[in-house]
Amino acid sequence: MFSLDELKQTQYFQDVREEARQEGIEQGIEQGIEQGIEQGIEQGIEQGIEQGRLNKALEAVPRLLALGLSVEQVASALELEVEQVRAIQNGT
Repeated sequence: MFSLDELKQTQYFQDVREEARQEGIEQGIEQGIEQGIEQGIEQGIEQGIEQGRLNKALEAVPRLLALGLSVEQVASALELEVEQVRAIQNGT
């Protein structure tokens, strides 16, 4: 029977240890890629929702201005910057 020190010096032990290390690295890479993809999807969804909300708000600006609301009232109601509302009002 080998002692622990003798076992550590065998080529078989060194090969198994290297294989385990490589498997650990591969698993870490796979997990990192999966997490990155999940985060990217979540961010994309959030950005898409926000962009959709912004587009709807911007579409509503001319209608609210036509109803007689002030630029400031429209900006406040739609959670937009006053400059954004003015730009739409001025057609720019």
